[in-house]
Amino acid sequence: MRTLAPVTLVRPPIRIYTDTVNVDYGIDLDEVRRVIDGAEVLVIRFSVTDRRLLIDSRSNEHAGPMIRVVPPAQSAEERFRAIKVLRPRFRVPQRVVTFHWPRHARAMSEAGVWDHLVRRLVACGIENTGECDDAYAELLREEHAVEARAIVGGEGFQTVWPAGVAADE
Repeated sequence: MRTLAPVTLVRPPIRIYTDTVNVDYGIDLDEVRRVIDGAEVLVIRFSVTDRRLLIDSRSNEHAGPMIRVVPPAQSAEERFRAIKVLRPRFRVPQRVVTFHWPRHARAMSEAGVWDHLVRRLVACGIENTGECDDAYAELLREEHAVEARAIVGGEGFQTVWPAGVAADE
C-alpha cells in the first residue's frame, strides 16, 4: 500500500482582488467576501472532499474565534449540536451560514479568499493564525487523499480499466 507524502503548506503572497467575478473561477468573489465578513458562524462545503470548513468568529473571555475542518453533518440540527460540543462556552448560534466553494481549497488561496478569511479571524481576535494554516493544510491533505483514491480506484471510486489491462488494448 502506498502512503501519501505530507503536504507542506506554502502560503502564496497576499493579493487583493477587486473583480466582481473572476473569469478563471466563475465565482462572485465580492459576494464570497461579504458572506465571510457578515457571518458569525460559517460552514464552507467543497467539491473534492466531503469535509467542511467551520469558522466561528465569536469570542468571549474564555475562548477566541475558531477555525476547524469538520465532517459533514446529516442535518442542520446535527450541525448545531456539533457546534455546541466544539464551543461549550458559547450559546448555540441563531443561524449558521453556509456556501459551496466549487473549486479546490487551493483555489481559495489563489483567489485571495483564504487571506481574506484569515484577516477576518485576526480582526475578530484569533490569537494563533497557525490554526488557519493547520486547517488549510488539512483541507489540502483531504483533497489529495480523495484524488489519490480516485486514481487507484479506492473506496468510493472505480477505475475505467481493470488492473493489468493497458488503455490501448
